Amino acid sequence: MNGDLLSELRLSRRAMLSLTAAGSVSVLAGCHGPSRSLSPEQIALWPETPPGGGGPTGQEQATPSGALYNIREPRLEIFRPESPNGGVALVAAGGGYQRIGMRREAYPAARWLNARGITVFVLVYRLPGEGWLSGAMAPFQDARRALALVRQRVRLEKLDPARISLLGFSAGGHLMGLTASRWSGVGSPEEEDVQGRVAPLSGAALIYPVITLEKPYDRTATRRNIAGLSPDPAQALLWSVQSHVLPGYPPVFLTQADNDRIANPVNAALMAQACQTVGTEVEYHRLPSGGHGFGMGEPGRTTASWPLWYQGWLARRGMI
Repeated sequence: MNGDLLSELRLSRRAMLSLTAAGSVSVLAGCHGPSRSLSPEQIALWPETPPGGGGPTGQEQATPSGALYNIREPRLEIFRPESPNGGVALVAAGGGYQRIGMRREAYPAARWLNARGITVFVLVYRLPGEGWLSGAMAPFQDARRALALVRQRVRLEKLDPARISLLGFSAGGHLMGLTASRWSGVGSPEEEDVQGRVAPLSGAALIYPVITLEKPYDRTATRRNIAGLSPDPAQALLWSVQSHVLPGYPPVFLTQADNDRIANPVNAALMAQACQTVGTEVEYHRLPSGGHGFGMGEPGRTTASWPLWYQGWLARRGMI
């Protein structure tokens, strides 16, 4: 979808406010969405300005490959299956916190999950390098807020609050991995709409994820955009997912290719080890090839196997 079409589809701030208060709205579809006829419903994450303020100027943009950037209005996009089974997934695509791979990762995942009865909330989150005064905390504030809103919508729509799962790709895996830990980061973003106890997450699927920002596995855009160009060891550890895996962390599904040159395959192995150490159930599948950024798998290649493993994991988690 080009920038002009995105501009035409973008809801105004006032419309987004009423959307948050009253529910959601459907608008005409873009060429890269899961539906051929209708775009997803959209919910603004924040009633007005996101925490801290700031942000980019100009229109939201998309690369030729369908990755979004210049995110001015963080939001959830909701995709409902024809036959919902009560299960819910919050999905975050990757892009090194420089862009968000909607067409390659988020939308194919939404289609795949919808086909299995799962209601999908795709997260469009703020990017740290786009002028937000919250800096590196911006996407994490958005993810925590998104999960709170998902829980709220689950209650309203009579979905199953005990069957909420996360799915993240690459940097989105880093984002969902930290979100699963309920870590509040260096700030204290509020989950205003979650009151009292909430059901634990059914699980978190992290696909070719960035897990650690520590040396010597720190040569990623994720590390540069989250921890900075030369973080001290304590700061790098603070932003590494494995350091926040504590007892009670939800069950984890992992897959990564051995020849991943963007996120060293040590990332998934570290996460698996961290889960085992605290007694968290973990299922880790190594792929002999596939590189990075293969989304929901590529026909005729080894990466086509992982959605089948994921489907089995979801079934064992009671999601399908």
